[in-house]
Amino acid sequence: MTSILPTIPRLVFTVFEPLSLVAGFLGPFLMSPEKFVSEQTLYMNPESLSRGSQMVAYQLANIYLLLGMVGVAVLYSTTEVKVVKNYVIALWLADIGHVGITGWVMGYSQVADVANWNAMAWGNIGVTVSSTP
Repeated sequence: MTSILPTIPRLVFTVFEPLSLVAGFLGPFLMSPEKFVSEQTLYMNPESLSRGSQMVAYQLANIYLLLGMVGVAVLYSTTEVKVVKNYVIALWLADIGHVGITGWVMGYSQVADVANWNAMAWGNIGVTVSSTP
């Protein structure tokens, strides 16, 4: 049912969003859970994580993969306009929370220091804000 979406939102929600979620899934596995966690805010140094923190990093990765699969399943299988609309609204609300929480934890000075953002900050804030309808 992706045909009901205009071209740009269709590309964002059916291609870019699932790919970015798969990238989020791969993050702790390709880096390390320590690096993945330390990259969440600027100026953090990787350090040894407790087993519980490692578990949280891997579980977050698993949730990213789940969300990507749910998005593909919803957008490629439903014929209901209302379902697509509600899914996009849910993504929009989640993006507001995602950017808000990232900004809150990073703090104003780090959020305002765009020139020194790392890849994670660009993904968590820059990409999310620029891809939100």
